[in-house]
Amino acid sequence: MQLEDLSNVTHQIRSQIGRAVWGQEDAVHLLLIALLAEGHVLLEGVPGTAKTLLSRVFARTLSLDFRRIQFTPDLMPGDVLGTNLFNFQTNQFFLRKGPIFTAILLADEINRTPPKTQAALLEAMQERRVTIDGETYELSPAFMVVATQNPIEQEGTYPLPEAQLDRFLFRIPVGYPSREAELAMVAVHGNRSATVKLDDFGIEAVLHAEQIEAARELVRTIHLSDAVASYVVDLIRASREHPSLRCGASPRSCNLLASASRARAALDGRTYVLPDDVQELVLPTLSHRVLLSASAEIEGLSCESVIQQVLESVPAPR
Repeated sequence: MQLEDLSNVTHQIRSQIGRAVWGQEDAVHLLLIALLAEGHVLLEGVPGTAKTLLSRVFARTLSLDFRRIQFTPDLMPGDVLGTNLFNFQTNQFFLRKGPIFTAILLADEINRTPPKTQAALLEAMQERRVTIDGETYELSPAFMVVATQNPIEQEGTYPLPEAQLDRFLFRIPVGYPSREAELAMVAVHGNRSATVKLDDFGIEAVLHAEQIEAARELVRTIHLSDAVASYVVDLIRASREHPSLRCGASPRSCNLLASASRARAALDGRTYVLPDDVQELVLPTLSHRVLLSASAEIEGLSCESVIQQVLESVPAPR
């Protein structure tokens, strides 16, 4: 695959998603970057902003297996991973695979389930494999988690632990669309029930498994100069030294930010990474990886505002 081919395919994906979802172009852009960078994403927004619909439509544009898990307080790890059952006819145990054995996994309202069940995703997100009763099973090489959560309604929720948040490449805010986008949405969805059927929109698969792997191979060849690599590392290290943060970004963040910057450069049709690529992705990459100090919380600062300060404090290479 060449850069021109990648540009054409991603344009088709955006066009297909635009048939059913309006006003979320930034979220779609970051989803595409995460796909190319082999990362997982956390969509965060209030109810009714099309987080689940966006995830479903995005998965439909890819010819990959797709499963959805509705996370609830009574969901158990076995409901996610699967369980070994005994077959009385063969006198042997067999694995009844859970929904995690797929390529694109929609973890809907992931913060509605207890930490024990949330942790069932940790190994899968990091290693693309799961361990059940001491035996390891490989997942699809294209395995990707698209999780959703509501940041406002916290009653009956379980905040994701930092170790789990660190596995997500991006936390993507899904906000309200513009007035024009809402008008277009009402024109299409206004005569339908609350249940949206994707078949009604004629959404087709654009990118196939072989093309996805070819696109990822292309992204790996994008040049990251020593100066830009140093810029990535300096940004991460500066987050650990900022007085308003009691916990800065992890070393894993360096690799993820560099990989995502390569993907953004590829989507822009370039064979090299610019500081602009890094700057655009710092916020979605780091906002869920840092913790505010007590004094910063008292002052009413946000992680986003502090990260912006970090970004302004580190000079970009010329």
